[in-house]
Formats: sequence, structure tokens, C-alpha cells
Amino acid sequence: MILYEYPFNERIRTYLRLEHLFRRLGELIPRSHPLDHHYALATIFEVMDVAARADLKSDVLKDLERQKQQLNAYRGNPAISEQALDGVIRQLETCFSAVNGTPGKAGQSLTENEWLMSIRSRAGIPGGTCEFDLPAYYAWQHLPAEQRRADLERWANTLAPLAESIHQLLRLLRDSGAPQKVMAAGGQLQQTLPQGRTFQLLRLRIDESLGVVPEISGNRLIVSVRLMRQDNDKMLASTENTPFELTLCA
Repeated sequence: MILYEYPFNERIRTYLRLEHLFRRLGELIPRSHPLDHHYALATIFEVMDVAARADLKSDVLKDLERQKQQLNAYRGNPAISEQALDGVIRQLETCFSAVNGTPGKAGQSLTENEWLMSIRSRAGIPGGTCEFDLPAYYAWQHLPAEQRRADLERWANTLAPLAESIHQLLRLLRDSGAPQKVMAAGGQLQQTLPQGRTFQLLRLRIDESLGVVPEISGNRLIVSVRLMRQDNDKMLASTENTPFELTLCA
């Protein structure tokens, strides 16, 4: 099964992009090849670019506080484990304190590193990090893997509070949805969203053996899924009745 996710607002779109980058970073740093560490550093720069949104830190803090208040409302519910509830709330409080205690935007401290910023300024240029452009960076890539890894971990740790907060918020959001089996009649599905709830994320699971790819669009009122099939170098609309799993998360 392949899982596709579609955000219904810009805030969740930003969270998903950051999660994608943090996952990539977590894969690249433990490796040893200089090329892997080059792309790890490029990923750190991408995180800084995404996190440069002026209201991101405020959004994360508001969402952490909102989730904490929602969870506190479950106290006294016999179906909810108080111990598990306390554990999740403590995690949210830890995230809130860490993000709130981080000065400026995510990665702000890295902008004070002139050497890193010289690399960042060239990284967006095709081939801009060649040895003749950045000899000091070229020399760094020839350091022992352990030393490069230690540097990357030190730089990435400045982004850790944001990474953990995004992880917790998206986990709680995903857990809020209940999966349902649906059928795309003739390769298409349109579904009116239940009123009274503001959905933030759509999750779609589909069997990869079916050979189709979903094109998803939607807003607060309706969601539309069109299934496409690759035919050589172009995508064609599928006309087959196709089952998949749909989850709406609020």
C-alpha cells in the first residue's frame, strides 16, 4: 500500500514539507560518504528556507497549546488512560518550552556562521559548490566521516526543537482520523466533507499493484480524487472502478 497525504491549508503544507526534510536529514547524516553529507548540509539549508516564514514559530506554539488544551479536556474520561494522557501532555509542554526558548527563527544561530553561509549562498547555483568556488568546503568534505558527522549533528541540533514539535503535531493530527473504504467509480471520487468540522489533512492509501496515482484537490467543503495511470511518458486518466482507503484528519 502507498500512502498519499494532502494538506487542506498552508500551515499543514509547511509542516509536511519540514517533516519530509527532517526525515531526509535523519537518513543522510549517519552515512559516511562526502556526497551524502553534502546533501545533508543542503537539506539543512532547505529547512532554514522553509522555516523562514515569519509566522511559523507562532503557528507551532499555538498548535502545541491547542493540542494540550484538547487533551486536557479528556481528563476524567474512563476510556482514556491518565498515564498515557500525562505522557503526551508532558511531551507537548517540553516541545513548547524548547521552541519558545529558541531565539529567532529556526536555524537563526547558523546564520551567524560565515563559513556555512558562504556555502549556502553558492548551494542554489547549479554546480556552485565546486572545489574552485569553495576550496574550504572541498577540504571539509575530505575530513574523516566521523568529524563531518559530528559537525552536521551539531548544526542539525539547532533545528531539533522544531523537528520534534512538527513530529508531535502531525502524529496527533494523523491519529485524529478514522479510515474508511471508498470506491473511485470510473477512476474518480468526489466527496462532500461533513459540516461542523474543519479538516486539515487527507490521507489516502492505495494498493501499488493497481498501478494508479491519485491527483487530489479539495477545500473545506469538498474533496476530489482523480486516478491517473502512466502510459509511457504521459499520464492518462483511469476509467476503472478502484477501491482505496480514505482518512480525514481534523
